[in-house]
Amino acid sequence: MPGNGNDLVRLRIALTTFFALDGFVFAGWVVRIPAIKHQTHASAGTLGLALLGVSAGAVVTMTLTGRLCRRYGSHLVTVVCAVLLSLSVALPPLTHSAPALGAVLLVFGAAYGGINVAFNSAAVDLVAALRRPVMPSFHAAYSLGGMAGAGLGGLVAGSLSPTRHLLGLTLVGLLVTAAAGHTLLRHEPPPPADTETPEPRPAAAHQADPEPLVVRPAAAPPVAGRDGSRRPDSRTRRLVTVLGLIALCTAYGEGAMADWGALHLEQDLDTSAGTAAVGYSCFALAMTAGRLSGTALLERLGRTRTVTAGGTVAAVGMAVAALAPATWAVLVGFAVTGLGLANLFPVAVEHAGRLAGPSGVATVSTLGYSGMLLGPPAIGFMADWLSLPVALTSVAVLAGVAALIGFATGRAAPAE
Repeated sequence: MPGNGNDLVRLRIALTTFFALDGFVFAGWVVRIPAIKHQTHASAGTLGLALLGVSAGAVVTMTLTGRLCRRYGSHLVTVVCAVLLSLSVALPPLTHSAPALGAVLLVFGAAYGGINVAFNSAAVDLVAALRRPVMPSFHAAYSLGGMAGAGLGGLVAGSLSPTRHLLGLTLVGLLVTAAAGHTLLRHEPPPPADTETPEPRPAAAHQADPEPLVVRPAAAPPVAGRDGSRRPDSRTRRLVTVLGLIALCTAYGEGAMADWGALHLEQDLDTSAGTAAVGYSCFALAMTAGRLSGTALLERLGRTRTVTAGGTVAAVGMAVAALAPATWAVLVGFAVTGLGLANLFPVAVEHAGRLAGPSGVATVSTLGYSGMLLGPPAIGFMADWLSLPVALTSVAVLAGVAALIGFATGRAAPAE
């Protein structure tokens, strides 16, 4: 069990490594999808169905992983899922049909969904022990890992086959898991605090808004389950669902930007393919920068103001990006959207874990991932009915909804 500051620092480094590894492996797989499509002779439609295997595996496993974390501990589940993720990423190049690809992607998606719930649950415990809002730094590591994985994949795509590239990711993943997993398995998670860790207080200039986004209801504490873990009561589950809605609104925007941002620039503003690719880079870099500065922002503003301000900024940025007639304004809008959305999901998942443990993390993760799945097809349908710029304004609308939820729950929460 972590007994001093050095142990907590080691745990933080190990968890940060797993977040980065997850982003690195997933992005490495994504950049090889075109080659896998060619190898399996899949049409766009059948490939889309096969790719649903990742989503289906992730969503189904996320709920189960919350229970496994309560029973076996989030550290052990993180390490096991990291091994499965590293092994399963090598499977897609071994398939030669869309059904076979879909089957192996179910396994890959299950490992991806499982590790996301497990290491977020472990991070919630560590954040409580550190008594600092450092959750955004873990998600920044995921973003940096994803950028590194995509960049490396682009560099080696012309010289390495998908089989060799993804097998290389397997070897890297297993080596990193062996190194970082040793620290996790050697230390138990920090014990949960008897009371809720105080909301990070705003700086002196913002003392008027000290309350948390939501707080655990004092009159109805969580009920102990048969495995010894504390199970949330009905009111706490409702609060966790509210946090999940914030995650859903945020992830909807992330999925939309990844799938439709470049097309908007190329199709609606008649830019080159290179400029279109820069659009998503602006969004991703701004989101990473926002997460790197997230701890300082939370310490200065607190959860409520961070969510409200972030959702508002993202809504304004996306409205500009969707409707502005100039390329430079759209690029600025993408960057502003990334900054606004950056810390909404980390705040939601951390606070849900504080309220309800691994089951809270699983609920928010599942709703968030559902938003990421819903965004791209919903925007596609709206683009067919109306236009792509109008469809993209739905991202701004949902970001505004997240801001309103954050404001409303913050106003409704009793002061601690």
